[in-house]
This record gives sequence, C-alpha cells and structure tokens, in this order.
Amino acid sequence: MDSCCSPIPDLRDHRVRPPPRARPRSRARPLAALSSRARSAARFPVPPRKASGDGGAGRWAGAGGRWPRCCAGGRGRERHRERHREQGARRHRHKEKWATTAPRIPSTWLALHHFDTSYSLHLGALWPSVRAGLLCEQKYGALLNNFAAADHVPEELELLNATDFISEAPQKMQQWQWDAAVGEAATRCQEGSGEGRTVMQAEMVTQAEMSPPLCTSISSKIKCYTFPRGDITRFRPARPDALGLLDYYLMDAASLLPVLALNVQPDDFVLDLCAAPGGKTLALLQTGCCGHLAANDVSVSRTKRLYQILHSYVPKEVRDTVSVTSYDGRDWDQVKGGTFDKVLVDVPCTTDRHSAMEEDNNIFHKRRTKERQMLPMLQLQLLMAGILAARPGGAVVYCTCSLSPLQNECVVERALDVAQAQFNISVHLEDLSHFRTLFQDTFSFFSDCRLGELVLPHLTANFGPMYFCKLRRM
Repeated sequence: MDSCCSPIPDLRDHRVRPPPRARPRSRARPLAALSSRARSAARFPVPPRKASGDGGAGRWAGAGGRWPRCCAGGRGRERHRERHREQGARRHRHKEKWATTAPRIPSTWLALHHFDTSYSLHLGALWPSVRAGLLCEQKYGALLNNFAAADHVPEELELLNATDFISEAPQKMQQWQWDAAVGEAATRCQEGSGEGRTVMQAEMVTQAEMSPPLCTSISSKIKCYTFPRGDITRFRPARPDALGLLDYYLMDAASLLPVLALNVQPDDFVLDLCAAPGGKTLALLQTGCCGHLAANDVSVSRTKRLYQILHSYVPKEVRDTVSVTSYDGRDWDQVKGGTFDKVLVDVPCTTDRHSAMEEDNNIFHKRRTKERQMLPMLQLQLLMAGILAARPGGAVVYCTCSLSPLQNECVVERALDVAQAQFNISVHLEDLSHFRTLFQDTFSFFSDCRLGELVLPHLTANFGPMYFCKLRRM
C-alpha cells in the first residue's frame, strides 16, 4: 500500500494523556501573623488520616501514604505520635490547687491519729483489738418488723443459724440464777446434816424460783436476730410484704440497747430528741407501747430520711401517733417542757466508726475542727433539754456512738451538776450493769466504764461503739 494512503494513527490507542497542571503554590504567611493555635499547627502539622487496611499503620501517613522524612521508620512514627501527645498535654495542662481542691492529709488519718492518742490511754491494752474492729466491716442485726405480715422470716433466719439475742437473754439469766441458787444451796448444805440439809436445799431452790429476774425491764416485743460470735454472714436485703411493708430493718444491734434501757410502758409519751435517720425511732414503735411518739431532728434533710423509714415499715394508723418535727433540740424545753414519760437523747458525736472509715461527711475534716471541739457543749445542751422535757419521775437515756469519755461520762456528770445548780432538779443515775450480764454473749462491754455502759467493737462481735446511760428526773 502506498505510504500516502496509510491511516492516521489514533492517539487514544496509546493512552496518551496531557501532563497534569501544576497546582499554584499558596503564599505562606509569616508565623507572627498567625494565632497561637495556628502557629502550633504550623510547627507540628497533624498528618491527614488515611483509610487503609494495614491495621492502622497508614492512619498517620501524609499525602500518598508516606510518612514525613523526619519520621521515617518505626521509631520515627512513635516520635511523631509522642510529639502530638506532648502538645495536647501542654495545651490542657492546669495547676492543681491543693488548698481548695483536696486536703493534704485524709480525714480518716486525722481521726485514727486522734483515736490512737486518746483511746490508747483510756482503753489501755484493749485499744489494739478495738482499733482492729473499727477498721473492719461492721456487724448488723435484723430488727423484725412487727407490723409486716412476715411470719416466715424468723424460721428463715433461724435456718441461717441466726438467733434473737433479746428473747434468749431472759432464758439465759434464769438458768444462771438457778445454777447460782443451787450452788449456794449445795455449799450451805455441806455445813448441815440430815433433815436440816434437805430442808435448807429445798428453801434455796424455792427462793431461786420466786426471785424476780433481772430482765423484767426488757421488752419482749422487740425481736432482733444476729449471727453468733465469729460468724460474719450477711443478711439478705429486706423484702416487702403484700402491703408493701418491709420485713426487717438492718441496723447495728448495739443501737437497740438504749431503747431497751428506756423500758417504754403502755401509753407512755415518748420523745426522740435526735431521731434521724430513724432506726431507734422504729425500734420504739416496735414495742407497741407508745401512746404518742415525738420524733424530732434539727436537720430537714435527715428528717426526710426519717419519713422514708416510717413509710417503709409502719402502717398509716400507727404513723398517725407519731409527730415528726425539725426543731432545734436545745430549745425543746421551751416548746413542750416537763410533759414526756420517756426521753431518748441520741446526740451527735464523732461517730468513731464512720470517722475511721469514710471521708464523706467526716467530722475530722480540717474545716470542721471548730465544730468537733464544740461537740461536748452541744451534747450537754441537748441532754439538759431532754432532762427538762421529762416530767418528774420520767426517764432519760443518753447515748452516743463514740468511745470518748469527754462525750460520754463527762457530759453526764456535768449535766447532773447543772441540773442541780441552775434548775434545782435532782437527777438520779440508774444502774444498768444487768445489761452487761444479760447480753455478754452478744456484745463486748467495757468493764471499767464509770457511768452507764459502753459496747466496744471486737472482731468476733463487731458491734458498736455504743455508750448509753439512764437518768431519772426526781
């Protein structure tokens, strides 16, 4: 074929494309004209992310999937990431203000230091075991709710090896009295002979049967189940019955001792001067003897908790006999003075177990130093208000959850003096030593307590601390 007749070649067959147009380069602005964030971005540019299937290795690569020259290799990539992490840390760094954000020494440490200094002198050789009990898990008792339809609960708790320590105490006391009487009769009979010995032994046994037990002041309607010494089994949460009332209330079993010491009688007018959160108020209602119960607490927020307890455990017809108020307890004698048969004064204190274990609402916080120092004065004022609120012949029980003698015996002694000197009121201190005998299998008591009784925490019976003392206005 002639060359002049050859076909014109098609450029598309050879995939010939025009060269790419060069992108105009933007004029760089000087760093001084940029903002601080823009200057930081210019110095440390963040490489664009790139979707890749290499397990994240290409996420930080620049255009074209390549890393900057300064970050070539594995170590370079790590340096690149570390540089951006440091940049973010510098950007969000702030100075922590210790003076306003957090105390340098925890409140629990301050509390333990204070306890080690004072209680080691007061308790002596007992303090190491008491200290260990304070720092271990507290033991609880299950206060049965007599208003709930839960007849199966006692059987259920007894299957778990829990026992009602209140109902057991009279039985043990009668057995001890019987053994003591028989032993004394046997001793005397050894001195006699013949028929005289037999007659003397019969008289001693009859006297033991007729003697009134020491537990006549213990209410039989209050039932509280606890596990034996050394048993740290936990109770299940309370359950509602058909009417929505919970079957039992979990509380420190030692908190029932002041209620038992008060010995409420039928139709008594009872005042709980510092009632919240409501455990002792509920125990007072379980006696079924309160003609009227005045539950007072100065804290409105804590009073709300008291309302919750009453609505969860007490039916409406019984709640109608309870009046809940939020007066300052120190001024109660100006509201209703000299009208109550029984008064319970559960005063604010250092709450030793809480102070040794919890930072929240700890009275040993440095900001509450003045409040803690003024506690004995507040306790004295509340106890005096309780004495003035009781009628002549009425009983007052003062209690704390502290081991401090300054908050316990010293407050009681001072109240006796003030009542006589300023108000010309004679107050009699009642003996509660039979509580130590009745409940020695359940609680660990302090034998050297001068006034009242003190329950000590112990690893095998980790209840308390609980101090209680009974006074009677003459």
